[in-house]
Amino acid sequence: MGKVTGFLEHKRLEEGYEPVPQRLKNWKEFVIGLTAEQSRIQGARCMDCGTPFCNSGCPVNNIIPDFNDLVYRNDWKLASEVLHSTNNFPEFTGRVCPAPCEAACTLNVNDDPVGIKSIEHSIADRAWAEGWVLPRPARVKTGKRVAVVGSGPAGLAAAQQLARAGHDVTVFEKNNRIGGLLRYGIPDFKMEKSHIDRRIEQMQAEGVTFRTGVLVGALHNGSKVANDAHTTLGADELLAQFDAVVLAGGAEASRDLPVPGRELNGVHFAMEFLPQQNKVVAGDKVKGQIMATGKHVIVIGGGDTGSDCVGTSNRHGAASVTQFELMPMPPEQEDKPLTWPYWPVKLRTSSSHEEGCERAFAIATKQFIGDAKGGKIKALKTVQVKWQDGTMSEVPGTEKEYPADLVLLAMGFVGPVASVLQAFGVDPDKRGNARAGTDEGTGYRTNVDKVFAAGDMRRGQSLIVWAIREGRQAARAVDQYLMGTSTLPR
Repeated sequence: MGKVTGFLEHKRLEEGYEPVPQRLKNWKEFVIGLTAEQSRIQGARCMDCGTPFCNSGCPVNNIIPDFNDLVYRNDWKLASEVLHSTNNFPEFTGRVCPAPCEAACTLNVNDDPVGIKSIEHSIADRAWAEGWVLPRPARVKTGKRVAVVGSGPAGLAAAQQLARAGHDVTVFEKNNRIGGLLRYGIPDFKMEKSHIDRRIEQMQAEGVTFRTGVLVGALHNGSKVANDAHTTLGADELLAQFDAVVLAGGAEASRDLPVPGRELNGVHFAMEFLPQQNKVVAGDKVKGQIMATGKHVIVIGGGDTGSDCVGTSNRHGAASVTQFELMPMPPEQEDKPLTWPYWPVKLRTSSSHEEGCERAFAIATKQFIGDAKGGKIKALKTVQVKWQDGTMSEVPGTEKEYPADLVLLAMGFVGPVASVLQAFGVDPDKRGNARAGTDEGTGYRTNVDKVFAAGDMRRGQSLIVWAIREGRQAARAVDQYLMGTSTLPR
């Protein structure tokens, strides 16, 4: 490392935020990134630790010590090349990845970890600003045709890798814009969609074809996901037209809460609420948009999706926002000797929480209560719970009513929309995901010839960085299947 004692001399510096009153007025990103000099100093904190656990903590195995050192040495262009060698979309992960690499940082054993995510953010943005991110079309075309179903991070990563290997790639997306859950699941204040648009332009220049508004398979009657499809394409048609198919849709089947009153107006899945706002920001008109303006909002679910609902509700001008979490409140500081280098369970306060939100832990919803006419939500009944040996039980005498005009269910996702797998005849695993392994040579193949699966479709709800990894590895598997060998990285 260029600065062997850097971790002793410099403290971690966090990225800044615009003031809450200012950022609540719009839907733009509000993170203030590090300056070039601040990033250089943070890169100097990377230790010459011998075994960089951050590499394995990162699902795409970013070569983190190398690009940290290159930033310290002011070689930003080479840092960008190193970063892009393992990650197709660092401008996405530099914004919305929770950074498991930082949890695995050796410095995190007894100090604040290296600010890897902030450095990645700086490298990616500078690379675009300097014009270093250019199309990389294949020099030789193979004549093979590959269909990618789903344009989220897994589908985009698979498509870009396969195009660079020389295949003719077509990406099918049921919505009217490319991006999947990047486009319609992540609020614009966390990631503006211009970042997706410029990647699409790059990929088109590399030979990728995008078809929007195309639903592959049949609609699943119980699904309430964003959907602008105006064309349906059968699985048999796709298999007849292409040499390989990659199923890379998201885990869009939301986990429901079947308690009395669930049918009341004003109780919605998060993925009914969030995509509508994304569409409005993009300039679309949404009839009957779900709005939190002036309402008492209850968000059920303590994860990232719930946090996104909190931030969106605050920007709508909600009267109050309360977030429920079924599990007990985690400790503010993890037991590092016990958890390192793995992802720790600890209390995490997001920027959306800081904008205004009450949080309630170890609480369960027993009933949604309607108004006098019985058609609209007005309150919900809760009870405190306790956990012992993995079993939950109610705490007697703790029932309570919360006023609620809007309830958003953000309790995670149970799997992909089943109709897609059924249309192709793909066997599901025990969780309803596409059954496919990851072994070299046979990885990502389903039971159906020519059909591969990656991302949430294969592993279930997960992080964007896992989706990118799966897309890249699936691309290699498809390339091997089509050509007998592959030079794509695994």
